[in-house]
Amino acid sequence: MTSTTRRWHPETALVHGGTTRSPFGETSEAMFLTQGFVYDSAEAAEARFNGDDPGFVYSRYANPTVAMFEARIAELEGAEAARGTASGMAAVNLALMACCKAGDHVVAAKALFGSCRYIVETLLPRMGVASTLVDGTDLDQWRAAIRPETVACFLESPTNPTLEVIDIAAVAEMAHKVGARLIVDNVFATPLWQSPLDLGADVVVYSATKHIDGQGRCLGGAVLSDAEWIADEVMPLIKHTGPAMSPFNAWVLLKGLETLPLRVTRQTETAAVLADRIADHPAVARLIYPGRADHPQADLARRQMKAGSTMLAFEVAGGKQAAFRFANALEIVKLSNNLGDAKSLVTHPATTTHQSLKEEARAELGITDGLLRLSVGLENAEDLATDILAALDAARD
Repeated sequence: MTSTTRRWHPETALVHGGTTRSPFGETSEAMFLTQGFVYDSAEAAEARFNGDDPGFVYSRYANPTVAMFEARIAELEGAEAARGTASGMAAVNLALMACCKAGDHVVAAKALFGSCRYIVETLLPRMGVASTLVDGTDLDQWRAAIRPETVACFLESPTNPTLEVIDIAAVAEMAHKVGARLIVDNVFATPLWQSPLDLGADVVVYSATKHIDGQGRCLGGAVLSDAEWIADEVMPLIKHTGPAMSPFNAWVLLKGLETLPLRVTRQTETAAVLADRIADHPAVARLIYPGRADHPQADLARRQMKAGSTMLAFEVAGGKQAAFRFANALEIVKLSNNLGDAKSLVTHPATTTHQSLKEEARAELGITDGLLRLSVGLENAEDLATDILAALDAARD
């Protein structure tokens, strides 16, 4: 679905963008739970299938409710077009596969979610696509790794789970010198705090499961880019391999987009408060938050992001046992590998989201046995601080 040009502020676009009403004139977006569509005549069906009539054919290809979600998120992101997918990983896989064929080369930052690393390190090479992993914060490593046959560069910023901030504009410039596309996973920053396309990225991907839903209800993803690439490269993959977004999930995600600014703003404000409260606790060996001056890429974060993340990470002194004592002592914050939720969630990456990485790979990324990732929710900031500080006290026992 192609977006309109940016006409409104994000808060307005997220309530009204992309809305298409049926003849009934409903206030809320309609949910079109249908697999297929009917035609007035055989000639009309022929025209629909050969592209002369731009209507819908089959919900695996496109669906009216999904199309509204696509138009709304494209307008927010400032992209020409977007396609919804069944999950965030479907979006990542589509974006990479749409760029590659056997004999090509991909460069990616090492600091990736475990499933993303699987695609880059394992799946792409099986298909004859070479891949190179680099330290995303080291521009010299990007420069050395990119070569004439490189077709795509891929990164998260901030990264999962150590919240490194990577210079999107600099990597985009290097990628474009060889005609490669830069794909940015913007989940941790959200479309409110970072605009990768404005920084030179070519493709943005989201797990809509996270902040966009924001209430732990459904799965979804999105791929955003220029209209030609979406139509020519992404759409055929969706049509023929089937990672389609459910119309029901699209409707849920449309409702999530309406409240995204309220939720993310509140969560980010609370995350900043908690980062300051946690940083000086004697049980905390290391605190990582992009909104603080002591973040390793603080200057870049200020230039590239409009605000800090809803996410923070911290290392508990005493390794896995201390981290587990902390997690088990929490009362308000829940243990879960999800993020971006209305509920505050904590996870131990070394034994959950990144457990598939070898120990040396985790060590290289700074994913120690004491590291915890905290996704800040909508609870009262003082209640969360009390809960977390008490659990940190318990971690020292």
